[in-house]
Amino acid sequence: MKRDEAGAAPPHGVLKEYYEAAPDRQRFVRDLFDRTAGAYDRINNALAFGSGGWYRRQALRRAGLAPGMRLLDVAVGTGAVSREAVRILGRAEDVVGLDLSAGMLAVARRNLPIPLLQAEAEAIPLADASVDFVSMGYALRHAGDLRALFTEFRRVLRPGGRVLLLEIARPEGRLALGAARFWLGRVVPAASHLLGRRAALLMRYYWDTIEHCVPPAEILRHLNEVGFAEVGCDVQLGVMRAYSARKPG
Repeated sequence: MKRDEAGAAPPHGVLKEYYEAAPDRQRFVRDLFDRTAGAYDRINNALAFGSGGWYRRQALRRAGLAPGMRLLDVAVGTGAVSREAVRILGRAEDVVGLDLSAGMLAVARRNLPIPLLQAEAEAIPLADASVDFVSMGYALRHAGDLRALFTEFRRVLRPGGRVLLLEIARPEGRLALGAARFWLGRVVPAASHLLGRRAALLMRYYWDTIEHCVPPAEILRHLNEVGFAEVGCDVQLGVMRAYSARKPG
């Protein structure tokens, strides 16, 4: 996707079924996650088929997370990635969670005894070179500007620090795409309706952001262009993507 008229590099275009213009996106996303925070873990566990925690933990280890580091978990949500980071690091105080949604932060606060910040991912209220590792789990599609996001990650990382972005990408093959559209675009939203109308809306929005997101090559390009090194992407099951990179130094 090309940059918009303001020079930003959004992960996908405006989705008019949900909001009218790019400036409305943040308010829509914040309200949607605020209203679905209480049901989010139940939806997420069903999607992960019981392997979510294991996958996140292994991805963090492969990307270089180790005891003694300080980690910033951007879009912490209910704490799924942070929980696995605490297991690896051994100390809750070495993990800082950040999220735009007050509802998600309230759930995370009940789940984990870690410091929490409410802020935009593109404006992190931390000092330069203050963390060793930045993680982001399945929220890249909800950002407003990939270049601004990655530039901010690079700013808060210490030299040699690492970033891990977990995502679900649109399947490349026609049959795989059709299966994903049926499962994630129809079955999951229908099943989520049992948890409420907003939960079903969340899952429809979840799939639409996957389907319209820029391709993985574009994400890798932006990481390279803002100055990251060792940029790469691990692929599991054709759709699970773990983007990783290192700040030089």
